[in-house]
This record gives sequence, C-alpha cells and structure tokens, in this order.
Amino acid sequence: MDTLEPALFRSAIEHSQQHCTWFVPRFVVEWNGSVVCMHVLPGDEQMAVTWSEHFFRVPANEGGTPPFNWVEHCTRETYVANVEGLLAHIRRGDIYEVNYCTERTAVTPRFDPYAAFGRLLARSGAPFAAFYRDGDEFALCASPERFLAFNGDRVMGQPMKGTRPRSTDQAEDARLAAELASDAKERSENIMALDVMRNDLSRVAASGSVRVEALCQVVSFPRVHQMISTVVARLRPGVTPMDAIRAAFPMASMTGAPKVRAMQLIKEAEQAPRGLFSGSLGFFAPDGTGDFNVVIRTMLYNSASGSASISTGSAITVQCDPVLEWEECQLKARSVIDAIAHA
Repeated sequence: MDTLEPALFRSAIEHSQQHCTWFVPRFVVEWNGSVVCMHVLPGDEQMAVTWSEHFFRVPANEGGTPPFNWVEHCTRETYVANVEGLLAHIRRGDIYEVNYCTERTAVTPRFDPYAAFGRLLARSGAPFAAFYRDGDEFALCASPERFLAFNGDRVMGQPMKGTRPRSTDQAEDARLAAELASDAKERSENIMALDVMRNDLSRVAASGSVRVEALCQVVSFPRVHQMISTVVARLRPGVTPMDAIRAAFPMASMTGAPKVRAMQLIKEAEQAPRGLFSGSLGFFAPDGTGDFNVVIRTMLYNSASGSASISTGSAITVQCDPVLEWEECQLKARSVIDAIAHA
C-alpha cells in the first residue's frame, strides 16, 4: 500500500518485523476429512516420513501455562479521548468509519506456542486460523475473517463487521443471531467496509465484473455469530492475484472509509505500528487457487525475549458509544487470553 499511496509511506525502521515475506514450503501437508496427504519434492521422501512422525504427538506442557500479567498500553480514559477525537473527524466529514486498535503486552520466560496454538484452535474453531513462525517470532492466530480468495481469474473478498456470542440455549442463540442481522449500526459498518473493498477490487477487475454475492449475511461459527458480506470479481487480462492483494491491502475492515484518510488518522491515534496484526497470512497454490486471512484474534510472541502482545480494535462510526467500543475491545482480547490460558 505504501507504494500505491505515497502519503502513507512509513520508514522500515518503525517496526522490527518485515513488512512482507513470501516463501516456497519444503513440504505441503493437506487435510481432507480424515485423510492427510503430504506433497513432497523428489529426493525428500525419507525426510518427509521422518518429519511426519511428529504430526500426531501431543507436545509436553509440563507445569501448565505460565501466568501472563498483561499491561494495557492505552487506558480507558485515553481510549475514550482518542475515540472522541476520531468522532470529531467523522462529524466534520473527513471520514465515515475508522478501525481503531489498542495493544496489551506481557512477558513470560516459559511458554510453549505449539501447545498453546493447539488449544486456541480447538477452543475457537476459527475458520481462518493460522500458525506462523519466523525464527523467534510466532503468531498464534484464531481469525474468523477471510481477506481474499482466488480461483483462476476469480477473486472473492469477505469483509466482516458485526459480532455476537453463541449460546448453548437454542432459542437464545437464535435470538442473538437475529439481533445481529437487524442491528442497524452493525449493518452500516459492514456495508461501509464492503464499499471500500468493492472500490479496491474495481482497480484490478474486468469492467462490470464486480458484484455483491451476499450482503450482511450472518454466519455462525462455533463460538460466535459474524456478519459477513461477500464481493466477487474477475481480474482483467494482464492483472495477477498479487496485483489484487496490493490493490486491496490493507483490508477495508481494518482501516476505514475513505481508506487513505482513515489510515492517516490511525497513524496519529495509535501508539505504535501494528506489525503483523491486521495484516494477512495465506498462500498461493500451483493450481491457481489462493486464500488469505485477516490477522485478528491473534497473539504475537517472541521466544527469545518472552514478550507477547495482543491487539484488538473496533469500528468507530458516528453511531458508536466510546465506552461500549472499549468494552468490545476488552471482550475480543479476553477471547484470546482465556483460550491461551487453557493451554
């Protein structure tokens, strides 16, 4: 996005993580129901057999998960003041919506990210979960949101705005889903994110091919109901899926509308660059498909320093109550913290 929008350029020294990393995996492991298949290059068969022996071993987690003493980098008072400042921009017409995020950190010298991710995945049932390691850096991601998916020249985006918890009581669960579906504020936030993504994809799409397949659809996952809209397009000749990612990144649901001005205000309001949080983890496959998530509901961990961080955010619109937005951020953080604590 920096190269497409020079006004948003940030120096590479602002954050220690690389801005973009791609790699070709040595092994690809594919799950299809109860069948596990490994894709291996010629000559690597024996190494793959040895490596695969670790698949189903439960990692030892002696002593349980160490305590995390989380420190919030933004107090409730500061958060509310910053939201009021963003609301002033909204009332002036500078922006319509902005995703404002805050961070909390902790340090623990004894933590098993592999066991923790297994528990996080089991407890969240997140459809776009991801585990990522780069040296000492780990990301334990329980994301419910897709960014972009590809199949040949077809691209699909699914911006997500709007959440309700699930209930074990069937009638209450149905009521929560219906409440989300009819919530005017949630629908407004979702539609604004959808409009931004439609505009982003129109920069790379064939003429007349951008269309909305689902508007403010409530999709139920194991832990939450989510409001998701789906937009599809065909890439015009000469345009690659990578061009589509460049056009749509950073994703509409994590920035705002209009996107560029919202991102400038995010840089002013937030205390530090987001790093991998609100970025994307995904893949391109040789068959012309690809799938990329939105990195939310995620713990970032550095095994060398023992430091961990969790960032959460919410959409700020003219209809929002800053205190309720603060409470929503707390709930999102607790969903990750509580799952990790059971690791």
